[in-house]
Amino acid sequence: MRIARFVHPGGMSFGLVEGESAAGETIVAIEGHPFAEIKRTEQRWALADVRLLSPILPSKVVCVGRNYAEHAAEHGSDVPKEPLLFLKPSTSVIGPHDAIRLPPQSQQVEHEAELAVVIGASGARRVDRSQAARAIFGYTCANDVTARDLQRSDGQWTRAKGFDSFCPLGPWITTDADVSDAEVRCEVNEEVRQLGRTKDMVFDVPTLISYVSHIMTLLPGDVILTGTPAGVSPLNNGDVVSVRVAGLGELRNPVLTL
Repeated sequence: MRIARFVHPGGMSFGLVEGESAAGETIVAIEGHPFAEIKRTEQRWALADVRLLSPILPSKVVCVGRNYAEHAAEHGSDVPKEPLLFLKPSTSVIGPHDAIRLPPQSQQVEHEAELAVVIGASGARRVDRSQAARAIFGYTCANDVTARDLQRSDGQWTRAKGFDSFCPLGPWITTDADVSDAEVRCEVNEEVRQLGRTKDMVFDVPTLISYVSHIMTLLPGDVILTGTPAGVSPLNNGDVVSVRVAGLGELRNPVLTL
């Protein structure tokens, strides 16, 4: 299933995205929250006629740094022996086509295309790798937007990663994807900047869920960003950045000065 959160003439709903081609895709509203039993309503729209929002509003976004060896190398860093974690605030989350806003405090804001894991209704607390799959609701695309100059100068990553609009998610949550060897691609103005595969992650998804859950309880709807491949580069006012993870759709966002 592909589950989106969207605005329509009657308000805001979660819905199921159906159809095989962009021209034929529709979205049907469901009752309530997708973590409960999914019940369709009679309300249906062409996907092009509604505005997609971030597919989930997480209580926290847990991120993993240097989880691709080539990305660590491009910054002159070693691969960590354990997952390197940091957090993005919930206020950094935006949806498809929302603007990434360049803050005046930074002169070097960069994209980071990533696979995002969405935690399901059971949550996760102190689970092992074999139990991790049961905690997964689905997957989506993410952009871990980073003020690189502030990351270097601050010595810790909270400010560099935490600005409003620095966590685009979407376009929807795919619940039945195989992400063991999925292509991760980032394009800026149609130019390929990043191209990697999830099989090259240092720590795979079950390992990350287990590791994080032994530090903090993962609640339903929480999101884990699994790291970015090499090729990160600056974003400028007027750019359009696209993140694609194979099988999960495309997340596009314009870039504007704050």
